[in-house]
Amino acid sequence: MKTRISWPFILILLCPFVMNAQKAKIYEVKSPNGAVVVKVEAGAKLQWSVQHKGQQLIMPSAISLVLQSGEVLGDNTRVSSVKPTSVNTRFNAINYRKSVIMDVYNQITLTCKGNYGVIFRVYDDAVAYRFFTGREGEMVIKNEEANFNFTGDQQAFVPIQWDYRDGKIFNTSFEALYREIKLSQFPKDSLAFLPLLVDVGQNKKVELFEADLEDYPGMYVDLNSTGKGFKGVFAPYPLETYVNGRNVIPGKRADYIAKTTGTRSFPWRAIVISEQDKDLLNCDIVQKLASPNRLADISWIKVGQVSWDWWNDLNVSHVDFRSGMNTPTYKYYIDFASANHIPYIILDEGWNSMGDLTKIKADLDLEELVEYGNQRGVGLILWAQWQHIMQQKEKAFPFFSKLGIKGLKIDFIDRDDQLAVTSLYEIAREAAGFHLLVDYHGVYKPTGLQRTYPNVVGIEGVKGMENVKWADEDVPRYDVTLPFIRNQAGPMDYTPGAMRNASKASFRAVNSMPMSKGTRVHQLAMYVVFDVPLQMLSDNPTAYRREQECTDFITKIPTTFEETVPVDGKVAEYVAIARKKGDTWFVGAMTNWSPRELTIDFSFLEPGEYRAEVFRDGINADRDATDYVKEVITLKSGDKLKVKLMDGGGWVARLEKTDK
Repeated sequence: MKTRISWPFILILLCPFVMNAQKAKIYEVKSPNGAVVVKVEAGAKLQWSVQHKGQQLIMPSAISLVLQSGEVLGDNTRVSSVKPTSVNTRFNAINYRKSVIMDVYNQITLTCKGNYGVIFRVYDDAVAYRFFTGREGEMVIKNEEANFNFTGDQQAFVPIQWDYRDGKIFNTSFEALYREIKLSQFPKDSLAFLPLLVDVGQNKKVELFEADLEDYPGMYVDLNSTGKGFKGVFAPYPLETYVNGRNVIPGKRADYIAKTTGTRSFPWRAIVISEQDKDLLNCDIVQKLASPNRLADISWIKVGQVSWDWWNDLNVSHVDFRSGMNTPTYKYYIDFASANHIPYIILDEGWNSMGDLTKIKADLDLEELVEYGNQRGVGLILWAQWQHIMQQKEKAFPFFSKLGIKGLKIDFIDRDDQLAVTSLYEIAREAAGFHLLVDYHGVYKPTGLQRTYPNVVGIEGVKGMENVKWADEDVPRYDVTLPFIRNQAGPMDYTPGAMRNASKASFRAVNSMPMSKGTRVHQLAMYVVFDVPLQMLSDNPTAYRREQECTDFITKIPTTFEETVPVDGKVAEYVAIARKKGDTWFVGAMTNWSPRELTIDFSFLEPGEYRAEVFRDGINADRDATDYVKEVITLKSGDKLKVKLMDGGGWVARLEKTDK
């Protein structure tokens, strides 16, 4: 690892000059390749702006921290010191889509009078900033001003879930399709959550992220006063809460957003810039900006696939027992997982007496199931509500650990105010002490927690496949939008793997026997395209056993990789990604409801021949979405292969080197 500090080079770029009217100082910092230029104006308002290859992307945009006392950190800014830094380093990623992440940037740290400052970090493809403070005692943040002013009424992909006129309760499951709208069409009195994407013209896209969100509320956005940009909006601090079903709802909130220590760094606000859509498929900005791993021992953290019961409603068949939440059914799941080298099964809602995490349902012998799984190399993960985890973790975590449970799927958080965010770090840290994995469901988007606590192996924050149980929406288009936007923030627990597949004409929502939209191969390709260390097989074991050929292919796909290569893609239209594990490459492609022909360029392969096991859409997959063809072909580096994707279709391959 190497960090290089090059003061003279950066100082030339950062020479301040004086504006006549407001006597504001302008500081400029460029990316290592010189393509991205950030200007910071420190005067009556602290503002930032961004250019890329001469094109203005972000117009001057005001930022500040507003304290409860009325002081505004960022107004009438007086810079007392400037520290430029140039960094060229790398770090090892844990349970990620690549093994090593290059971290190369130029940075300016402005320390201001009033014991605060701001850091601007500029990458070749991204810009990030964060505030920091150095004050004694506690500090109350009334609000944060975060603006992203674009240059016009541009097209955007925005996940808007709800309006906040009635009480501004800030409770949401963070599940929404993308609205493809002009900025001026942003619905009044509504909020969107991150990440989101803006088309800034000249084939360029800009994505908004936040990272290293700890002990602070998450950022939503609303249209700001320019009508051409976004402003940050934050959930007020909860003062009182009440239980409403599975959720803990703040019934009373403060007139501030956070109470925190006076000396700290605040979350990063970041944008990522792409010149072609496929570049968005390999973005590491959240990993780069997150706090590093805090666990001394990670050797016990094992990721992989998991057989999940809830989506398929425990509807196993052709057995000699009544299927349901009982011991024989879960032994059947364990047997299936063991036979297919799947390391985990999940017991979802219903395994315990509601309200007590240590009282097991009468029809379940959890101790017997753990032992049965241990004998077959299959671990158990238990679903739980966030409210019960928070109430009972001091007794539940040692209970689960002693029992031999491997992890927890924690659901119905549905908030990202300061207390909710803080609790997720607390749970992850305490769970790690008992060697428990954590899969957060019903939760906000990833912001780097999974790097800081690598036992966090799954994060939902997506309108996943569970929704087809009751909703009829344009899922294939969403499927080929997610890899460019949401999945770039971090793990995405979409829960793929349906074996009942439907065309647009034949689909219907069936809660207990759900089907997916799009083809069988569309589902198979998700295991390569979608990124999550704990990846679900969502259909039931009986269905997978009937489709053993597909099951065998799925279970050979890793959930983490050593290298990721964007092959091709256009947001909301189609996607193609290659990933490497050892000497084996996996390539997945998916399309929306439009059939299309793609050319896959295999130049990313190392020299030599590869045996490629391919699954492609069958000729009648537009009528019967289960129709597919399996074939084995030979490929080598530089080959270009035309592949046809049917309506809602896919293409997927596993390439093994034959001349090792």
